[in-house]
Amino acid sequence: MPAICVTEPKSTSPIVTDKPYVAYLPAVIVAAGIAVLSLIEQTPAISAFPLNDKLMHGLMYAALSAALMGGCIAIRQTGWKVYCLTGCISAAYGLLMEVLQHFCTLTRSFETTDLLADITGTISVLLIIALWRRFTTSH
Repeated sequence: MPAICVTEPKSTSPIVTDKPYVAYLPAVIVAAGIAVLSLIEQTPAISAFPLNDKLMHGLMYAALSAALMGGCIAIRQTGWKVYCLTGCISAAYGLLMEVLQHFCTLTRSFETTDLLADITGTISVLLIIALWRRFTTSH
């Protein structure tokens, strides 16, 4: 009797891909948007909500980290080292944007509190993704 080979069917999920350039395209788009928003000259504005700037920083870097982690998930890279690397990449990008604001713009400067907001947004979304995957992925 011939041996029967049973294999799992390939995933039909649009989330999984073997093409990293496709998987990370959303992250590249978000990073480009952050660069544009971070480096355009602006006039000082008085905000009715004083923490609005910090909230926006947190949300932008949460979006960047989510897009990066989405790319990692799409190419099946999800270990704790990937989460740490994603966090480090996002934080380093935030640091780079703050340094560029200081040296390349006339109306912006390096702000430690902005960098802390970037890191907070990054860590928050990575924790949410890790918890979501932990409790929704079947074992």
